[in-house]
Amino acid sequence: MVSLLEPNDATTKVVAETQLKNYVDFMSRFSSQLTSIENAIGCIANTNKDKRLHPITVLSKGEEKLSLMDVVTTENKILNKVLITFCSLCNEVVQLEEEAKCKFYNQLLFYGETGKLDESEDEEESSAHEQVSRILPLLQRLLCFVQRSREVLKNTIQQMAALYNKSFPQVIDVSQVHFSVIFQHLAILLRVLLTIDEIVANNSILQDHWNIYKGVVKSVRLNPAGFDVPPDKVVQMEKLVKKIDNLIMSSRLTMHCMEQDFDDSGIPVSKNTLFIEEFVINMRFLLSRLEPKLGENVCEVRHAIDFVSLSCLFALQSRMFHDVNKKLFRQIWDMSKKLPCVVLIGPVTWFIDKFFTDFLPAELQTIDAKSRDQCLQNRKNYLSAKIEALQREFQFYFFAVNQWLVTMTSSSGASQSLDDLTSRLKMYLEGISLGGRMRRTMENLLNLHVTLNKSMSVAVVLLICRFVSIIKSINDCYYRYSNQTTQNSIHILQRIQYQILSNVEGVKKKLISDKRYSNRRLDMLSALVLFSNNIDAVPTTQRLLVASLSLALANQSKLLRDEEYLHLITQIQQLGVLSQTVAYAMQTTQLSTFYWHRGVLDHYFQHLHKETYDATDLHFMLAAVEDCVPCLKSTLHYHSCDVLVDNFRQDILSMFKQQFLEKLYKNVENDLRLSVHAHLKLDDRNPFRVGIKSLRQALSLSPLNFMGEFVDIKALTTHYLDQTFYNLTTVALHDWKTYGDMRKVATNRYQLKMQEVHLPNQQLEQGLDVLEIMRNIHVFVPKYLYNLSNQVFVEKWSNNKHLNTINIQHVANSIRTHGTGIINTTVNFTFQFLKKKFFIFSQFLFDEHIKSRLVKDIREFRNNCEKLKHQYPYESAERFNRGIRKLGVAEDGSSFLDQFRVLITQIGNAMGYIRMVRTGGLHFCSDAISFVPDLEEIINFEELAKADDISEEVNESFAQFDSSIGRLAKNVGEGSDYFRMLVDVFAPEFRDNKNMHLLNFYAIVPALTINFVEHVIICKEKMNKKNKIGAAFTDDGFAMGLAYILKLLDQNSQFDALHWFNSVTRKYATDAQQQNNKTSAPGSDDSEKLLQTRELALKRIILYRREFDLLYYSLSSARIFFRAGSSRSDQADNKTNEQATTGGAAKEDGAEEK
Repeated sequence: MVSLLEPNDATTKVVAETQLKNYVDFMSRFSSQLTSIENAIGCIANTNKDKRLHPITVLSKGEEKLSLMDVVTTENKILNKVLITFCSLCNEVVQLEEEAKCKFYNQLLFYGETGKLDESEDEEESSAHEQVSRILPLLQRLLCFVQRSREVLKNTIQQMAALYNKSFPQVIDVSQVHFSVIFQHLAILLRVLLTIDEIVANNSILQDHWNIYKGVVKSVRLNPAGFDVPPDKVVQMEKLVKKIDNLIMSSRLTMHCMEQDFDDSGIPVSKNTLFIEEFVINMRFLLSRLEPKLGENVCEVRHAIDFVSLSCLFALQSRMFHDVNKKLFRQIWDMSKKLPCVVLIGPVTWFIDKFFTDFLPAELQTIDAKSRDQCLQNRKNYLSAKIEALQREFQFYFFAVNQWLVTMTSSSGASQSLDDLTSRLKMYLEGISLGGRMRRTMENLLNLHVTLNKSMSVAVVLLICRFVSIIKSINDCYYRYSNQTTQNSIHILQRIQYQILSNVEGVKKKLISDKRYSNRRLDMLSALVLFSNNIDAVPTTQRLLVASLSLALANQSKLLRDEEYLHLITQIQQLGVLSQTVAYAMQTTQLSTFYWHRGVLDHYFQHLHKETYDATDLHFMLAAVEDCVPCLKSTLHYHSCDVLVDNFRQDILSMFKQQFLEKLYKNVENDLRLSVHAHLKLDDRNPFRVGIKSLRQALSLSPLNFMGEFVDIKALTTHYLDQTFYNLTTVALHDWKTYGDMRKVATNRYQLKMQEVHLPNQQLEQGLDVLEIMRNIHVFVPKYLYNLSNQVFVEKWSNNKHLNTINIQHVANSIRTHGTGIINTTVNFTFQFLKKKFFIFSQFLFDEHIKSRLVKDIREFRNNCEKLKHQYPYESAERFNRGIRKLGVAEDGSSFLDQFRVLITQIGNAMGYIRMVRTGGLHFCSDAISFVPDLEEIINFEELAKADDISEEVNESFAQFDSSIGRLAKNVGEGSDYFRMLVDVFAPEFRDNKNMHLLNFYAIVPALTINFVEHVIICKEKMNKKNKIGAAFTDDGFAMGLAYILKLLDQNSQFDALHWFNSVTRKYATDAQQQNNKTSAPGSDDSEKLLQTRELALKRIILYRREFDLLYYSLSSARIFFRAGSSRSDQADNKTNEQATTGGAAKEDGAEEK
């Protein structure tokens, strides 16, 4: 009987399929939701350039936790032992190289760095011996590393010598086997040691600090008790320091490994002719494979590094066998002409003449002074030729990289066919090759300029920066399409594995079909089987190494043609690249070298603000600079590597802001100013003649993330403009409209979200203070002109480019500041001012010349009243005006009547000021009480508090509050009629019998109006002239003064009886009719002159008539303010009320004409 609890295979399968289906459905729904969210927020896949925002990354490198015993599995035990031995040694070299890159290179290279470009200004973070103390454990590990490298090198050489030896028993037949892979790894190991030597030799700060540290150790040895150190510890320390000094600080690590005794184990090495021949054969093979890759247009960084490795291997051969192979030397020397220098790492540059001089046996005298001079000249010629051809080379790479980017972008989907896989393999390798070639060009140019101490032109600097940008564009493309690249690389890997296995299968069948069995053929067959097994597995570094060794062992007796063997080696290398395509591409386009030449950024940023079209490359340049950060984080000489990183970030950002951002701010501001002031006579801005400087490219960039700090160019520019416009507006309030227009242009042209300037009126839009005007009213009245309609005072003249104005809002702001009590004080000051002016007024009318003329004109008018149709004759007023001038003029050319008109205008300005103060008070009160809901029914809070039996203190507060609200409501509802007060206080004195001479005033008004009109016309004509001294467009103080004085003398009816303005109208109508009646014979010269004269006369008549009309409207409007008072003038005022009402509209039309 089957238990129901026991699992059933069929049931389990059904459940598993159901769960899998549910999971697939869930993933489909989630993917569709994610896509819809991305579309809704405008997020497009693969457009994010910030690597920090991608916490999950796909790594395609294959990993296996298998030992070599499990990988090398053939039935040939001896073959297994040989391959395991050499694979272990090669793996050891790979691990040593990786350890050197991670733990020694950057730590030694960046020792002494502060992260700042100008280190002279940086205070020393700690003393030299403290910094050396921090890296002392590193130097100890480096000694262990060198000892391990020495043993690996010696063991590999002895193993190879034992294999290729005629005097020892033959383990396997290797007479036709060439393990070039082993020699290649030996070269890599020597090059790693050489790189460490060169890093230490080139770091002068490390050398100086080490000498100081040795002195400190010596001081401790002389007085250990003073430093509280046991003597035995000092002895150990001295031994360690001495060993470090002899090996590491003397840059003898490579020589230390080369000069060891390889014959001490009993295996002949230096005299082993078979091994020597094998060494030479492999050297030639490796050099022949490398030489075609050293061409100028195909050489990448890795190829140049491989050449250094082979040069190290040649130096080992020469020292180990005590002989220099002339043919190999000549071949290497000829190849070096294509590589005048090789950048090992950062600023460390390798030169073959110096290397051979130091490492080849001195007794052979291989490199002489002439050869060294030739190499130096070769480097100089190479640099000059490279600079000359740099522009063409950049154009070539620019188009090549853009073509590659288009291809990469367009084929980012999944592969569909075998041809597609082939093209993508070529595409991926081409991108890596382009990056490697451009990086080598850039590093060679920068380091050669430093080495040869040659200055670099700005054009070369900019081209190098553009090289950096397109290199990082390749890096960015690989990163953005890393997922697709990884997926396609797996398919391409499988395709290459299939091709290799297919090719080897035919060779294997051919080998099996041969019935002549021998040990060699068995070894070849076993090697082929092992090769196929490792190719058919995950392409890890270990398996590819085993495959390379087994292929070399299988290729005997011409089993493979040379081109077939080379093709298989190339495919194995491609498997190594494709197993980690993205990581390999990132490593190739990594530009940490740029740290040592970051000074060129200063010129790059300066150029960038001039040519903003290149601003789109800015994030690529900053990405190149940020490649240095991992190197800085690996340093040990500071107590914290974060100090270096912070210094570096602040240094670059400071340079960026100073050389680019601040200048961009100014350029945008200047462009806005020129756009707003385009109506002025500015420099030529025609883009076809002077070019165009587009700033939109830089402002449209997305925020830059540099080392964790965001730099939003658009936001920073907006903030600068907001701050600048705000500050300048507070300084020059009259320019508020200009800066408002500039904000609008910035929004429309550059899409900047500008902030409105909300300046507090009370503090910044105060205008002239009422108290200041009140204290100096005798200065204010003659310096300002009053406009009746708009209730504004305009300054007559100023040396500044603007005129000050005083309006109701200014007065309300002053009242808000000082309180309503200043209104009464202002009226009192004005009263005192008017008393002085009326005294002068009385003296003028009391003068016999004036009084006699007025009496005469009044008598003449009364006698001829019927004849004149009750209209005061214009000729009499004009005659009076001329007669006054005959009495004399002042120094400025003004007559007594002019001065009297000015006096009346000042009196009217004072009254206009009183009107403005009263209106400003009402404005303030209405604003203050605007939050009271109903002025008709104001709630009494004191009564409510008493009803609720609240404390006495609260009741008092409510009482004061109610009192304040009541005062405000009263002021808003009624206000004070200050005009009536000033009329009542002066009217009795004016109408007193002792001031009978004032009763003739109404008779002088016609002459005053003529004088005023002539004055106003002259002022308005000056508005269109260059010299605007005395120019004005309004002066309603005269009309205000006339209305006030007529009211004081109660002469409104007497003035109206003159019908003066009717007389003026009739006079100008008659003059116009006379001009129209003038005729002359048509076609004659007199006719043309008469026509011109008549047109000018008519224009003059129209001008005068319009000014008299405007004066009439102003006077009628002003008289409305003084309607209340004596009953004798009420009727006259009522008659003029309707005329004044229509006159106000007519005055506005006249103001528009003005």
